[in-house]
Amino acid sequence: MADLAFTDLVSTDSAHTDSAFFCTLSHEGLLAVRGPDASKLLQGQLTCNLNYLDEHNASLGARCTPKGRMLSSFRILQQGDGYLLAMAAELLSEQLAELQKYAVFSKSKLTDESALWVRFGLHGGDAVLASLGLELAEASDSIARHGELLAVRLSDGRSELWAPSASAEQLQAQLAAQLTAAPLNSWLLAQVRAGIGQVFGASRETFIPQMINLQALGGVSFKKGCYTGQEIVARMQYLGKLKRRLYRLSLSGNHIPDVATPIFSPIHASSVGEVVLAAQAGDGVELLAVLQEDALNDGRIHLASLEGSALQRLELPYTLDSDREIQR
Repeated sequence: MADLAFTDLVSTDSAHTDSAFFCTLSHEGLLAVRGPDASKLLQGQLTCNLNYLDEHNASLGARCTPKGRMLSSFRILQQGDGYLLAMAAELLSEQLAELQKYAVFSKSKLTDESALWVRFGLHGGDAVLASLGLELAEASDSIARHGELLAVRLSDGRSELWAPSASAEQLQAQLAAQLTAAPLNSWLLAQVRAGIGQVFGASRETFIPQMINLQALGGVSFKKGCYTGQEIVARMQYLGKLKRRLYRLSLSGNHIPDVATPIFSPIHASSVGEVVLAAQAGDGVELLAVLQEDALNDGRIHLASLEGSALQRLELPYTLDSDREIQR
C-alpha cells in the first residue's frame, strides 16, 4: 500500500464518531514474530516492555533507529507462539526485512500475516463483542479472547476486533446488523481526537517517541533495559527539553493534508512542524501535528506555507505526567 492518502478515505458521510459504527482497518498490516526466541528478539528492538504482554494485555510501541527516531509504531499483542504487530501497511515489508537481520541466529520466524487476518474498528461496539463471546474489560489495552476471535480495548474506549480472514464475510454481516458501516475516515477522526499519533511511510525516522506522546500512552518503557535507540529516548525523558511535541489542531475546509505536510509560523524562517494524522470532521478537518512550542504559543500557524490555511489549537484528551510515565 502506498503512503496513506487521506483524501481516499472519506465518503459523503464522514462524521460517525458520535454514534456507534464499525469499519475495516484496511490501512494497516500485521507483522508476525513467532518462535521460542520471539520475545527476546523483540525486547531488544522495541520501546515497549514485552514482560507486560500476556493473553489479557496488549501495548502500543515503536521501533527506533540508534538515534531514537521511530521507524514504525504499532499495537502489539501475544498470539499463538509469538506476537502480532499491527502497523501502517506501507511500513511492513521494510520492517520485516530489517528485523530479519537480527533474527538470523535466533529461534524465531518473521512473516507478513496481513492476509491471514481481518481487523475491524468498533466505536460503541461492546454489545456486539459480547454477542460474539468477547467480554472486553474497560481498561486500556485489555484483550478478550473467544475461540479464534480477539478484541482489544483502546485508550478512548473504542475497540478492535481481530479474526482469521476466513471469518471476514460472516463477521462483517454480524457487525452490520447492529452497527453502522463507516468509512475509514471516521476511525481516523476518532484516533485524532484520542491523541494517538502514528508513524506512516512519509513520517518514518522523523519523530522520537516522546514527540508523539507515545510515553503517555504506555508505549515506552523506561525500566526494561536496553533496546535500539533506548539511550536517546531515556536521555530525552530524564534530561532533555522537548522542543517539539504532539498537538491537536483544526482547520476550515475539506482538504485533508497528507502526512508530513509542513507547518509554518512567521516567528521562524523554516518549518515549525509537520502533520502526523488528519481526518475530515464535518465541514472542517482535525489533525495531529508535531509542532515547536513557541510557534504554537504565538498562535500564527499555517498549513504548507506562511500563506496557507490557519490552524487552531484543540485540546488533547490526556495530560502529560513525567512521574507516571517512567513507572512502566
